[in-house]
Amino acid sequence: MLDFGYPVLTILIAFPLIAACGLFFLRAPQVVRYYTMAVSLIECLLAVPLMGFKLNADFQFVEKLDWVHQWGLQYYLGVDGISILMVLLTIAVLPLCVMCSWTYIGKREKEFHFCLLFMTSAVLGVFCALDLVLFYVFWEAMLIPMYLLIAVWGGDDRKYASLKFFLYTLAGSTLLLAAIVAFRITGGTFSIPDLMQMNFSFRFQFWAFLAMALAFAIKVPMFPFHTWLPAAHVQAPSAGSVILAAVLLKMGTYGFLRFCLPLTPAASHYFAPMMIAISIVSILYGGAIALGQSDIKKLVAYSSVGHMGFVTLGIFLFNQRGVEGALFQMLNHGIVTGALFMMIGAVYERSHSREISKNMGLGKYMPGFMFFWGFMALASFGFPGTNGFVGEILVFIGAFKQSLIVGALIVPGALLAAAYMFRVSLKMAWGKPSSASTWRDLNAREWIYLTIPAVFVLWIGLAPTPFFKLIDPSVNKLLNNFDQRKVAAVETEQPMQTAAAALSGLLAEKE
Repeated sequence: MLDFGYPVLTILIAFPLIAACGLFFLRAPQVVRYYTMAVSLIECLLAVPLMGFKLNADFQFVEKLDWVHQWGLQYYLGVDGISILMVLLTIAVLPLCVMCSWTYIGKREKEFHFCLLFMTSAVLGVFCALDLVLFYVFWEAMLIPMYLLIAVWGGDDRKYASLKFFLYTLAGSTLLLAAIVAFRITGGTFSIPDLMQMNFSFRFQFWAFLAMALAFAIKVPMFPFHTWLPAAHVQAPSAGSVILAAVLLKMGTYGFLRFCLPLTPAASHYFAPMMIAISIVSILYGGAIALGQSDIKKLVAYSSVGHMGFVTLGIFLFNQRGVEGALFQMLNHGIVTGALFMMIGAVYERSHSREISKNMGLGKYMPGFMFFWGFMALASFGFPGTNGFVGEILVFIGAFKQSLIVGALIVPGALLAAAYMFRVSLKMAWGKPSSASTWRDLNAREWIYLTIPAVFVLWIGLAPTPFFKLIDPSVNKLLNNFDQRKVAAVETEQPMQTAAAALSGLLAEKE
């Protein structure tokens, strides 16, 4: 089924990768930049047919072809209300990454932009794949360019940060692969929509959930699997941090929504208290650690741990407001934190330092920069009228609806977010200047790539209704199916048997 008569999703995935091969025929760095910028804008134009997305819960723009018939593999793509926003966000981030790297990257420009385009194709594939093996191929493919972005164009400790990122992600991927094989043996198919209609035994769900949840928790990252994130963010170039914050972290939370809740509903319900507890710890821990940072980039990196904690909390509340809030937070965090990392890169080009003490007094000499920084700081801690408020208030509503205690426990997380953002913003705006008087304010290119996310901050904050209409049908379908099936597989026997006994049921036939 091709909604527009041609494979929209395939073109969106393949075009950046094919265009990346054209970089090998270019030599001049400036030509490479303009070429990649043109490719990113064409990619945005190719995404226009996605504006025809129908407001229902079905998978749309579906493409389904036999891939390896003997193994039951299919080239199966599609998007619904849960994935469409992530696809659009990934495409929109690409030109911003090119612009913020225009003067930041001064070596191996061709290879750098190749990695950006390769990364875009891989991430789009993750959000569009409806076959487990195809999903895994794209999931693994994004690992290589992200590793190179940190290892080649990162800071002084780039080797340590890139290796830590690689090993953490690879460990999670191994567990994810084990779960995929188990679903194929037990369910008889790699098709995600088909697996969503099956009821698996609790013992199978128990182990499948643990394998998938650990892989996704590392990617988010959730406490205590977060230690790779600050190192990767601090050492990565600006564009690498933007991609990491805007889309790569969302692959983990997307995995919870696409796989854990629909495929292992009974286990998701069983482990919900643990996941909620870890999410609350992530919120409070991320905020507390961010408050004590002197490095601006590390502060924003730790803030991501807290913000993504709100996302995972919303998912495992299992109510409409919580899941809606999680999806909004996924989008909002990508917009706001991506903009903050771009601004950190812009000020680093001037001061050659990420220390707060070296970047004070900017309000007098760089008013344009501080305007955008203050605006994004407000959005980051959920100031009313910004996009951050919409997602955060939905999670709060969902939390208090679930439990007064859960709601009360996350209130300090919101206060910590305001504290660390006000702290760094006040120092940067009105602190004692070091050499800021010699710095120029934002140039035209920087105004452009900061204005774009600022528009979306206001649009989503003041008029979120179109986004609700986009996601609500898929959220309702997800939760209805979850409610109907979460107890279908619970057996009378105790779920926590010995490891050997539980593993013996791993390959049992579905009920």
